[in-house]
Amino acid sequence: MKKLLLPFIAIFLPAIFSAQTNFVCTTPVAEQIMLGNYNPAMYAPSVVIDQPSVISQGILANVSPDSLKSYILQLAAFKNRNTGSDTTASNFGIGAARRWAYGKFSQFSSANENRLIPSYLQFNLQICTMGQHREAFAVLPGSDTTDKHIMIIEGHMDSRCEGLCDSLCTAEGVEDNASGSALVLELARVMSKYYFHHTIVFIITIGEEQGLYGAEAFADYTQQKGILIKAVQNNDVIGGIICGQTSSPPSCPGLNDIDSVGVRLFSLGAYNSAHKQYSRYIKLEYKEMIRPSLTWGTDIRIMSPEDRTGRGGDHQPFRQHSYTAMRFTSANEHGDANVVDTAYHDRQHTTRDTLGVDTNSDLVIDSFFVDFRYLARNAVINGNAAAMAAMSPKSPDFILSTYDSNLVIHVTQQTQYQTYRVGVRTTTNDWDSVYTFSGTLIDTINVPPATMYYVSIASVDSLGIESIFSREYMTTPLGIEDYLKVMPGIELLQNHPNPFDEATYIQFNVNEIPAYKHASVKIISTDGKLVKEIPVQLQMGNNEVLYEHGYGATGIYFYSLVIDGKVIGTKEMVFAN
Repeated sequence: MKKLLLPFIAIFLPAIFSAQTNFVCTTPVAEQIMLGNYNPAMYAPSVVIDQPSVISQGILANVSPDSLKSYILQLAAFKNRNTGSDTTASNFGIGAARRWAYGKFSQFSSANENRLIPSYLQFNLQICTMGQHREAFAVLPGSDTTDKHIMIIEGHMDSRCEGLCDSLCTAEGVEDNASGSALVLELARVMSKYYFHHTIVFIITIGEEQGLYGAEAFADYTQQKGILIKAVQNNDVIGGIICGQTSSPPSCPGLNDIDSVGVRLFSLGAYNSAHKQYSRYIKLEYKEMIRPSLTWGTDIRIMSPEDRTGRGGDHQPFRQHSYTAMRFTSANEHGDANVVDTAYHDRQHTTRDTLGVDTNSDLVIDSFFVDFRYLARNAVINGNAAAMAAMSPKSPDFILSTYDSNLVIHVTQQTQYQTYRVGVRTTTNDWDSVYTFSGTLIDTINVPPATMYYVSIASVDSLGIESIFSREYMTTPLGIEDYLKVMPGIELLQNHPNPFDEATYIQFNVNEIPAYKHASVKIISTDGKLVKEIPVQLQMGNNEVLYEHGYGATGIYFYSLVIDGKVIGTKEMVFAN
């Protein structure tokens, strides 16, 4: 997982990085499948398994902690997977690692009637000392070519130690990110036996540590070729459960804290964000398809920011290309990757990111830094979400109206379905409630009183699979007392999530932009002290400001929207921990 590069790199190292060119998919049929130019009957399994409940339970039953452990052991054995490392050796470097991953994809394909199509994406880009690169991926063809959108499950393979381009150090990169690569491989193995409507692509990228270059190459390639993407699930630092001394906020409580229950879902935006909507979808599918079969479950945390403060991941290039994308990351992370700090003693981005320790001096590692059962649970959440999305119908649209504490839903697109689901939220990142109605295109939902609702809907097909939820609409129900407005046409809204832990979005509506010189959001403590002032530029419609205060604060703050010295509104927000 990448630490955002400082500006001096672009100034002093101009020869290290340049723009990607000359994309080549080394298996042409894989490209045609991603484009939807193929006969699905050629890739249909002898025994078709396409029932959602059967697939969901099959993923739960067949994802193996032992398989994940075996992949991580092998990835660590390559010692250094830096993007600029050796490409010719058989047991060292990025070349040996990617050939092994390609071989695993081929092995999984052979076990499943050759339905999984392995390939490399080759591209030219000067990264460190290397000018040409390959990253392994595999394509599982879908059954329906009328909708050509594909699903992507990704994780980066490359590792690093303290030196950004050090290709000779020991850089096993177990948590960052053999864990994510192993997850992608395991889902390719398990999901290859099933038949999905949409094509699924399993990709292990390179060049992440130097600047997300492998993911950017694949995003560039798909956009240039006209390949349509339904959603991207990125997995980075997804198997560790131990908190380091340092960690980029929003983060873990402190050194050696253990969390094998939580997983964080990062995505861009708040109101009407396709990325947040997909994160909510992932959590809903887990809650309804997987959680009832478990004695205890995973705490899925939908985070406010797109990534940790000052950090980045391989979901971002896809989002920047206008594809829906999000990131899975462990609840606990061992370090903030600030390897230039002489006081930095955590494992991330160092030679210490290894398998574990030998506690009884028998020369065998017996205490692992990655929890393989925890990693397996995160793989199941990934696989289940991608499976349901790969079989889901098209998202609908609707007209929203309100009266008193009632929301009136009128479906206007994708009207052929018998059942629809309505996601309603107020001040949290997740839905407060998900309602279901059938046999009608117009339904009225009575909701608890609130000053603001965010509403979206999903189609439900005959197999009971929800679509990804629609765009969100925002409304204030009639009958709730309006606030006195100092400046007509501008209204400060409640922050969300609220209560919150590390970060929250502050929103305000602008229906008429006044003549003004300066506008800002001010964060104020209960004793009246200014904590932070965030300059804003007023735009028509909904405006959002992300306020990050980091981990560990408790109590109440106030926030105000101030325009040319006039306080437009003030509201209270609560820190949860």
